[in-house]
Amino acid sequence: MNGCRMTDASPCSVGGKRIEGQPGQACHDFRKMFEEAIQVITLMVEMRDCHTAGHQQRVAQLAGALAEEFHLSKDRVSRIHMAGLLHDIGKIVVPIEILGKPGRLNEIESAIIRTHPSVGYEMLKQIDFAAPIAEAVLQHHERMDGSGYPAGLAGEGILPEAKILAVADVVEAMCSHRPYRPALGVDRALMEIEAQKGVLYDNDVVDACLTLFRSRGFTFQAQPGTIRPQAEERVLVSAKSGSRARTAAK
Repeated sequence: MNGCRMTDASPCSVGGKRIEGQPGQACHDFRKMFEEAIQVITLMVEMRDCHTAGHQQRVAQLAGALAEEFHLSKDRVSRIHMAGLLHDIGKIVVPIEILGKPGRLNEIESAIIRTHPSVGYEMLKQIDFAAPIAEAVLQHHERMDGSGYPAGLAGEGILPEAKILAVADVVEAMCSHRPYRPALGVDRALMEIEAQKGVLYDNDVVDACLTLFRSRGFTFQAQPGTIRPQAEERVLVSAKSGSRARTAAK
């Protein structure tokens, strides 16, 4: 998988910023705090899109495992995992009514949903991650044949990180329940990426994903901090109540 060069950060750096003069434990603590802040941001996005609770966590799991399958360095794996956690951050501006709509989206709603990679990029581009995390978020819906969005990039015009995210994203999405359909399962997801190998998805990334599931026994693991079904229901009720209150106030 050719393309983007990922620069390794220093052993004592967080978000691309070197922490000068810090002993090892202080550096470790600061890095842990940074990673926990990313987890909080991820949870905020999931609380607005309860139907996909845990999606970003699971995409990050699979993206990190795919990065390991390519024998990338520990730092590179960590950054791709982080990109997975942040890939849908732009959905924070998408109305809840669109995110949770049980039927097909209309043209306007689809256009709004399609803004989330660009919005996510604008939110992240000012952070020096020492890796193209913002750019990977921007490109995670691009496709190898140029049929994706937002820029219609194709082939080697797409970053390797984004190619990994694209496969991780679609596999996890097909394995999970959505408002408009039940979960389709791992086998169906793997059949889909295999059928679209070299068309929508990168050949090497698809092969790595098939190997992970079929030969290495990869499974999605439950993560601490993921919204539970009861919490999902509370958030949905709260959102609906807030919507009714706003309507009554008009």
